[in-house]
Amino acid sequence: MAIPPQVFPPRKRRPSAGAFIPPKFSDQRLLQSLFLLSQEISSLKPLQFLLKRNSLSIIRKTKILAILFEELLKKPILVLSPTLLCFEEMYLVLQRIKTLLEDCVNGSKMWLLMQSASVANNFHELTVELATLLDIFSVKEVEVSEDVEELFLLLRKQCSQAKVFVDERDSSLRLHVLTMLDRIQKEIVPDNSKLAEIFDFLGLTNSLSCKEEIENLEDEVQNQKDEKAKSDVIALIGLVRYAKCVLFEPLTPGSDSRTKKLASDANIPADFRCPISLDLMRDPVVVATGQTYDRESIALWIESGHNTCPKTGQALVHTSLIPNQALKNLIAMWCREMKIPFETAEDNNRTNGVIKNKAALEAAKMTASFLVNKMAASQSMEAVNGVIYELRTLAKSNSDSRACIAEAGAIPVLARYLGSDVGVGSLNLQVNAVTAMLNLSILEANKTKIMENGKALNGVIEVLRTGATWEAKGNAAATIFSLSCVHSHRKLLGRKTRVIKGLMDLAKDGPPGPKRDAMVAILNLVGDREAARRLVEEGVVDVVTDMINVLPVEAAAILEMVVKRGGIMAVSAAHNTIKKLGTLMREGSETARESAVATLVTICRKGGAEMVAELATIIGIERIIWELMGSGTMRARRKASSLLRIVKRWAAGLDGDFLEGHSTVVTSSSSSSRVVISV
Repeated sequence: MAIPPQVFPPRKRRPSAGAFIPPKFSDQRLLQSLFLLSQEISSLKPLQFLLKRNSLSIIRKTKILAILFEELLKKPILVLSPTLLCFEEMYLVLQRIKTLLEDCVNGSKMWLLMQSASVANNFHELTVELATLLDIFSVKEVEVSEDVEELFLLLRKQCSQAKVFVDERDSSLRLHVLTMLDRIQKEIVPDNSKLAEIFDFLGLTNSLSCKEEIENLEDEVQNQKDEKAKSDVIALIGLVRYAKCVLFEPLTPGSDSRTKKLASDANIPADFRCPISLDLMRDPVVVATGQTYDRESIALWIESGHNTCPKTGQALVHTSLIPNQALKNLIAMWCREMKIPFETAEDNNRTNGVIKNKAALEAAKMTASFLVNKMAASQSMEAVNGVIYELRTLAKSNSDSRACIAEAGAIPVLARYLGSDVGVGSLNLQVNAVTAMLNLSILEANKTKIMENGKALNGVIEVLRTGATWEAKGNAAATIFSLSCVHSHRKLLGRKTRVIKGLMDLAKDGPPGPKRDAMVAILNLVGDREAARRLVEEGVVDVVTDMINVLPVEAAAILEMVVKRGGIMAVSAAHNTIKKLGTLMREGSETARESAVATLVTICRKGGAEMVAELATIIGIERIIWELMGSGTMRARRKASSLLRIVKRWAAGLDGDFLEGHSTVVTSSSSSSRVVISV
């Protein structure tokens, strides 16, 4: 077989620290802790589907121990000194029993099936350890009742005679799963009746239970250190995904109330955002200038032909990307605290098939093909909505799935459900369709497929302009952002009036989430000069200025790019932003302050003395600049230093020394009328 039974390593349990540290309790406290712990284990239900006999046996043994501890607690005076070490060790064994049971209950059922022999051996080892401790303990010395003593002696006998038990049904089912994975590798579609039999035995009886099983398997991928073991767990994920779609009715957003919190719903610290995408960094890397970006964003920047650092504008002496492991660990810790799923680019690649697994890839192809065919054949809106939601979820999972869905022909079929008529008839359907398109667009090859399919691209733009819900419009804006990460696509999108107007309207009128999606897309488009000119004509400067207090990081970054790329018209429009940028330079986050000072430098250089004079009217501006020179980022300090020089030269009447390519400058009639700033 391609996947031999011995391929799966022993199950990695995640016991608490208390399972290894002997308790430092008084005699009474130790005995009370043992009683409570044994009661807690006794109250647990035996495993329902796998290892039922093993779990039931060890729970029954623990119940007898609980009776012993309860009897001992009734004694008015109790001295455990002769048996103290024995009881301390027993506490550790009970902790490990509890951990093993909880791990089996809360973990993946499919993975537990693959590990059934190993876990059965773990139960046996704990029973043997318990037998050793019971042999050491002298029950006669503590003087318990005859009934309790008989129970204790019976328990000791049972533990000493215990043998490893592996249920034949578990072993047979495990072999069936391995055989099925082997057949999938050979591109043989699984028999639905056999698949249903396996999943019914494991208690996976609907889409929701399968979804939870997939999440548990994804956790197992992270727990495994061996690359081969990770690959084999990924094969199981592919099988469960396929079965979920083929055997059960699809999930819809309303039927799953336990949807995980998304990073976009949280207030992400500025230092955790990528300066390019303004999104949470998953794989932060450092470039030659010392600036940190998300690997995916900076890689696209470099691949698009840029040889400069996006933040500093400095030439990159090399294009090596150095992982910023310290920042990555901080982001991961923050995500855990906020209960936000954190998939690193590396992890995502590994679960996507960079750790190549033929069974997982073929299962993804089968799943995608089944869903696309079902979507094309479905007659009712409700049925289509369920299928598209499954496609949306599948496309979110990994790159292999995104590629398989597109290859199965999903993009032109999805385009049918992006029109305004669909939004009126089914709000969820339009949201699911555009979100599925967004998830597909993450893959580079799919970006081109969407751009080349006129109906798909026009459908996304139509949702952006006339979507039935703000969520649909926001996800359409996010799709525009994703597509515009490719330089040639950015130029094309930036020349479409409907795209510009749609993003501007959403930025002006949308709620915070969709508004931010629009702002990020605008930031990407404004890198193109023609798009920047069109955005300026549509009033982007005024719109962004109004949002400085709401989305300061995004607003400052857009203003910086608009002033750089938008020409003299943009500079003139930016005159009214100077005071707000000055306030942002004083009160904003580190990233916002950096963008604010960089924007002010560009405005003053391009706009001349009139702009500097406006800046000089800000109370305490010299102190703000000095503070930024002392406490800002490296780039912020450098820009603050440049801004200070500009202000000093303006105060001295040396206009030409800071202007950038302008022959006509508006100045005061005499240098004596200037506001002189002491620095």
